[in-house]
Amino acid sequence: MKERQHRPLLNGIELLKDARQNKCKVSTGCERIDALLEGGLCEGHVTELVGPSSSGKTQVCLKSASHVARNYSGTVMYFDSGNSFSAKRISHFLKQQPLDPSNAEGDKVLQQVMNRIVCHSVYNIFTLLDMLSKLIIDLKSQIQRQVRMLIIDSLSSLIAPVLGGGGPHGHALMVTTGFLLKEIAHEHNISILVTNHTVAGEGGSSKPALGESWKSIPHVRLLLSPHDATSNSCVSILKHPFLASTSCHSQCRDRQALYEASSCSESHPTY
Repeated sequence: MKERQHRPLLNGIELLKDARQNKCKVSTGCERIDALLEGGLCEGHVTELVGPSSSGKTQVCLKSASHVARNYSGTVMYFDSGNSFSAKRISHFLKQQPLDPSNAEGDKVLQQVMNRIVCHSVYNIFTLLDMLSKLIIDLKSQIQRQVRMLIIDSLSSLIAPVLGGGGPHGHALMVTTGFLLKEIAHEHNISILVTNHTVAGEGGSSKPALGESWKSIPHVRLLLSPHDATSNSCVSILKHPFLASTSCHSQCRDRQALYEASSCSESHPTY
């Protein structure tokens, strides 16, 4: 605890050097999402994927897990809070990619990928905090293999129940979770992807759940919204440290940054 409170301060040059040397981007395997983010998810950042039910959040998580596990050295940690992890969907995504002639048959590739994805079922915030704390210890002691990505689907389903009473205890658990995620991302250059649902806002519009206190935790917030009259979803940037935060309409009009994420966020049943 003392170590966390007395970290050395960094000046602007040191921060810029750290960003250039250590904060690489990890492709999600979704071409249009990667193009929107100018390369993919940043290592060292917490990226939040926000969207209503059936908007494709889990499909993006599964696609990202399969792509990173196949194309990057290291492990993908997948914390599943709703029994949404699907090995069949991972297999489906892998079959969509051309096989390397140097590899054996597709089942061997699938086995290699699945060996690199470590999936844990997490059903409450206390289990999540224990697992995050253990992960930090393992990473520092190098017990854990190199982790390239941590996925939590869905984070909001774990935090929302403890916020219901409106007391300080639930809020403290939420903030602690956020700090642990940011520590893991920054200290170990891990790209963290979490999902969050939407709730009703003013005037009948929807907004990300978990309130204003959580809003400052993710480095990046992406919104998945169902595309009218199709099974595809549109993704737009709500918050990003390097890219402009704009609405779907202004993105489409001004930056052409509204993409139909048809390659990875189509609505599919969970197997």
